[in-house]
Parts: sequence; structure tokens; C-alpha cells
Amino acid sequence: MVIETVGAEARASELKAGDPRKNEMSNLEILTVDNAQHLKVLRSRSRKVQQVTPKLRAFAERMLETMREANGVGLAAPQVGVLQRLFVVELPEDEENNQPRETYILFNPEVVKGKGEQVGYEGCLSIPGYIGEVARQEQVTVQGLNEKGRPVRFKLEGYLARVFQHEIDHLDGVLYTDKLTDPATFQPVEVGQEEAAELEVAMS
Repeated sequence: MVIETVGAEARASELKAGDPRKNEMSNLEILTVDNAQHLKVLRSRSRKVQQVTPKLRAFAERMLETMREANGVGLAAPQVGVLQRLFVVELPEDEENNQPRETYILFNPEVVKGKGEQVGYEGCLSIPGYIGEVARQEQVTVQGLNEKGRPVRFKLEGYLARVFQHEIDHLDGVLYTDKLTDPATFQPVEVGQEEAAELEVAMS
């Protein structure tokens, strides 16, 4: 099972209604800014999830699989053509520092508190081949619903706080390029390595 992504104007109303549908593909298509139809979806505000259903949980798992295949750290539902407030995040295992893999699935996320500032480079699967420097809050408290539909709250700082803020922006139609500290920081990297490059800079 996989959710269909945007491919024609005929599907726009269904996507805006947040109706994930099935097709025979094994992976979700990641929308990119260099496609006009994709960009229209990426610039749209997502709707609140009314109920965390089994279909939405399965969709979130498919998002995780798609993100891993793309070497990503985070992926929001609009990036795969579904305008619902949902994102997935996964930090890889850090064997050197004995840190396990961290996986998050969050519906209706919102920042309820934040303070401080951090400046760092970000990449995005929807903007292939580039990274840029962005200022974010250093510490944030984010609340939402987990994959079981239960309320959860996370107190985050540093890189993970940055990732959550980046993904929440996607749900409001905002891209990291809107928040560059300086256009001169927007620089090319190997396609497919945008978020890996971001993570490497953050952990160095």
C-alpha cells in the first residue's frame, strides 16, 4: 500500500482534503520545487488530522520507508503530496557515542514554547542538490499526537529541535529557503545527500 502523490490538477481537490489513497507503487514520490505542480502543493497549508486511523498509521510507516530510501532525516506529508499535518523524523544510530536510532511519528505537531537561537545548515529532500544556513530556536517544546492517537510532548534542543521546526514549516507551506540567513549560504551538494550533509555539519 502506498499513497498516491500529485500528478495532475484533477487530484488537487482530493489532496487538499487530505485523502491518502492506495496504488500499486512500492514507494512514495517525493515532491520537488523544480516541478510547478509539486511546488503548488509544497506551498499549501496542510489540514489538521481529525483522527489517527490505521490507514494514516500505515501511511506514516510508508513515509518512513521512503525517507530512509532517500537518505533523509525528516519527511512531512506535503512532501509526498498529502496535505495533512503529519511528519516523520529519524536520527540514525550513533555507535561511536552509543546512541540508539531515534524515530518519531507525529500528527498535528505544534511548537508551544521556544527560546534561544541556533544557526546551522539545512537540506531538504524537496530541494535536491542544495543546503543553506538557517536560524532556528535552540530549544522548543513540541506537542501533538503519536501513532496511537495519544497526546505527546517533546522538549527538544539542538539538532533535533531544528529538524522538528523544519518539518512543521512544511505543514504551513514554508521552505527553509524562505529563512536563509544570507542567500550566499545556499550552496550545492551531491543530489541525494542534502540531509546527510546537514547532519554531518550539525554533528561536527
